[in-house]
Amino acid sequence: MSIGIWQIAIVVILVVLLFGRGKISSLMGDVAKGIKSFKKGMASDVTDDTEPKNISDENKDPENKD
Repeated sequence: MSIGIWQIAIVVILVVLLFGRGKISSLMGDVAKGIKSFKKGMASDVTDDTEPKNISDENKDPENKD
């Protein structure tokens, strides 16, 4: 037994009746904004790490010179 076009249509109609068209469109807009900001964050992380870091220089304390 597989899902037919009528079952899908009934589910879509019920979802639209329960949530309303405006609520669904605003939810999809929020999902799209989240995906865009995630992609932007991933792209900025990749460009920030292009220069290798020297770990031994970062561990030195500039105030405590012995």
